[in-house]
Order: sequence, then structure tokens, then C-alpha cells
Amino acid sequence: MTDIVDTRTRSRMMSAIKGRDTAPEMVVKRFLHRFGFRFRLHKKQLPGRPDLVLPRWHAVIFVHGCFWHRHQGCKFATTPATRPDFWQRKFAANVQRDERQVRELKALGWKVAVIWECEVGSEDRLRRLVEEITNEEG
Repeated sequence: MTDIVDTRTRSRMMSAIKGRDTAPEMVVKRFLHRFGFRFRLHKKQLPGRPDLVLPRWHAVIFVHGCFWHRHQGCKFATTPATRPDFWQRKFAANVQRDERQVRELKALGWKVAVIWECEVGSEDRLRRLVEEITNEEG
């Protein structure tokens, strides 16, 4: 299948994809803030530069996009029809990087929570996220 836009337009569209302050990230930040959690954003000193860092709980949260980080079984984790080999390699590298970063953070003693883009609309899932963060067992 051919792309419906020209190469320059596609390039401009792809470069506009944000890496921080995304809509799902904003939902999580507002939810946590409303319940009294205070956090830091995108700490460069930590592996993977987590989206939210909660120092009091020694916990970090990644808000992953289902498409880019390959949420298993999710309808948003599709593969583009154009250049599928390129995309498979790209997605595999993203998943490997995510796994490595979680291992590194855990080795440093951090609790690591991941919430997926498709889950941020669920109040129940956001409450479970809070439980993951505040759980003393880590």
C-alpha cells in the first residue's frame, strides 16, 4: 500500500510527534497531582529518562504509547504496511531498550511502573498505578 501523503509531508508529520507532555502523560500527571502526589519530570540522570519520578516513593512511571512501545494485544499496536521490515526492527529495538531501562532502574533500587496509552482513560487502572507506586514491597 502506498502512502497517502508525499514524503516531505510524512516527514513533517512524524517529526511533530512529541516525546513529552503527551496527552496520556498529562492525564496521569493530573490524576496523581489531584491525589497529592508530587513528582519530577524526565530526570536525565536516570536510565530511560522516566516520564514521572516520585522521589518520596523511590518510584518511576513510564507512560508508554501503544504503537511505539508495542503494547501486546492492543489495537493501537499496528504495523504500518509501508516498509514493514524497517518498522519491525525499529519496534524490536524500542522494546529491547525499554526492557534494559527497567532492569537498570530496578538494579538502582527504583520501583518501576508502566501505564499504557490505552489504559489512561480507566480510573481503576490509574488507582492500581497508585497502588504499584505506594506498595512497600516494591
